[in-house]
Amino acid sequence: MLRFIQKLALLFVVIALVAGQAVANIPPAKKPIRVLMVGGGSSHDFDRWYKGEDVATLQKDGLAVVTYTSDPSTILSQLPNADVLFLANNQPIPDEATRKAIFAFADAGKGLILAHPAIWYNWKDWPEYNEKLVGGGSKGHDKYGPFDVTITDKKHPLTKGLPVTFHLDDELYYFKSDPAATPIEVLATGKATTSENTYPSLFVVKYPKGRVVGIALGHDAASHTIEPYKKLIRNAVQWAAGLSVD
Repeated sequence: MLRFIQKLALLFVVIALVAGQAVANIPPAKKPIRVLMVGGGSSHDFDRWYKGEDVATLQKDGLAVVTYTSDPSTILSQLPNADVLFLANNQPIPDEATRKAIFAFADAGKGLILAHPAIWYNWKDWPEYNEKLVGGGSKGHDKYGPFDVTITDKKHPLTKGLPVTFHLDDELYYFKSDPAATPIEVLATGKATTSENTYPSLFVVKYPKGRVVGIALGHDAASHTIEPYKKLIRNAVQWAAGLSVD
C-alpha cells in the first residue's frame, strides 16, 4: 500500500513538472501596438473610414490599441504614449511645438504612417514636412475610378501576404518623389485602366532614423473595406513599430 501511494505521488510530481514545462513554453502575449491616428480636414469622410473602419481593422485580434483624434491640438499631449503615429489628415497642424514633436518622434526611431490625404502638398508654410518626411507629394489625381495596384517588391515585409495585383476604385494620386527631398523606395504602383502612367501606391521614405510608410490609397469604402488594404495597414503598423510582420 505504501509503495502504491509513493508511486502515485511520484506520478503527480511528473504530471506537474510536464504541465509546468508546457506553460513555460507558451510564448508571452504580444503587447498591442499603441497607435495615435490623426484625421480630419476636407474631401474625405474621416470619421467613417479612418476612425471607424481602419481603427477596427487595426484593433482586430489585439494587434493595436488606437487613439483617434481629429483635433491636431491634442497630438502634442498624446504623442509620448504612442509607438506609431498614423497621419491621415489634410487639415493644418499649425502649432510649431507639435510640428517639432512629430519630427522628434521620427528622430527617436518611432514609426510614422502617412495615409492618403497626408501625402498631399497640404501646407505651404511647412515645406519640411513634404521634403523630409514624405519625400515628395501629390498635387493632383485621376478622377475617382478603377485602377490596378501591382506589388513591385514582393520581399519587403510591408507587402507580406498581399496579392501581386489587386483592383479597386479610388483616387489615383499623382505622387511624385522630389529629387531634393528624402529618397523613397517604391513597393507598389497604381495604374489606371485608361492610361499607361504609373504612380507609387505604397512606399517607404528613407528617413535616416525613423520608419516612415506612405500609402496613397484610401478615399472611401472601395479601399478601406477590401482585404488587401486591411492587410496593408496592419503590415504597416507592425513594420513601423519595428516588429516582425505576421
